[in-house]
Amino acid sequence: MADATSSTLGYDRMEEVKKFDESKMGVKGLSDSGITSIPKFFIHSPQSLADLKPKASQTSITIPIIDLSNINSNDHRAQIIIQIKEAASSWGFFQVINHGVPQSVLDSTLRAIKSFHELPREVKSKYYKREEGKGVMYASNNDLYRAEAACWHDSLQVWMGPVPANVEEIPEICREEVVEWDASAKGVAEAVMELLSEGLGLQAGKFKELTFSEIRALVGHCYPYCPQPDLTLGIMPHTDPGVMTVLLQDEIGGLQVKHGDDWVDIKPVNGGLIINVGDFLQIVSNGEYKSVEHRVLANSSKEPRISVVEFFNLSKWKGSDDYHGPLPELLSPEKPAIYRNFTKQEFHENFYSKGLDSKSLVEKLKIEN
Repeated sequence: MADATSSTLGYDRMEEVKKFDESKMGVKGLSDSGITSIPKFFIHSPQSLADLKPKASQTSITIPIIDLSNINSNDHRAQIIIQIKEAASSWGFFQVINHGVPQSVLDSTLRAIKSFHELPREVKSKYYKREEGKGVMYASNNDLYRAEAACWHDSLQVWMGPVPANVEEIPEICREEVVEWDASAKGVAEAVMELLSEGLGLQAGKFKELTFSEIRALVGHCYPYCPQPDLTLGIMPHTDPGVMTVLLQDEIGGLQVKHGDDWVDIKPVNGGLIINVGDFLQIVSNGEYKSVEHRVLANSSKEPRISVVEFFNLSKWKGSDDYHGPLPELLSPEKPAIYRNFTKQEFHENFYSKGLDSKSLVEKLKIEN
């Protein structure tokens, strides 16, 4: 694929990207305008589009579903820990049900994010900017200028911790729901982190003690109708860089997870929340838990797909030299470290220096034997 800054046959990709970005209309604006073909900078290479449909053998399988209703029962907790450990080790993704968040909260959160994305362009555009890492940001493709091809989605991003966005900055139409969802998602994340910690033979509170849930960013994605869904993607294949992710999605679907060499459709489960392991957790667990590639297909439904993702990461780095690596408690002569230590700077540069991609940090840090 040509470099993003090149101009070929009179087409200047970067100029077109800039024009789209400065219009602040987002993908939703393009879709609502009634276009029948997508702009060229959204078109992906044939290689990245070659396997959009799961193989027939994969259509009947999906990620594990784990019932958390008896999480505080001594008899059941041990079994739930085994299920979570197995899911995080073999799939890197699982759905939890009976997690304690009322259905009414799930529904109102999705409805509020959808309402924001359906605001008139002149209202939404007031929030449109590119300031990653703080406050509130509404934009189309956070990696628009870094990626080789844009994807068919818009996002509202709100930083919830450890320094939360000013509440008045959050759009009023979804303000109350965003704050409530952050509290709900954090509760679920911390409960699951306890189970994952115990699955490694550590104390239940170990991950909380290491501040694994303190940096939190909530992202409300909108995947509008795409007139040419076979030419682009909703989100590129990638792994999440942090500790863990909690995902609330509507019933439209489109999320796929890489399992072995195949892509598997993740079917929405009513009342379910999707949990996935991030690169950071794969490294500190010394490879016990797996961060796996996932992507979202472009939406061919006339109804926009809505998902609400909350990313969890640590706030306190280890020691004055700011590094992390496999937890020492998990290492032994029989199980030596398979990843080297890395610094906070390496971690952030790896994410912000490029577009979304697969597990580059994990691959960079692997110790060659």
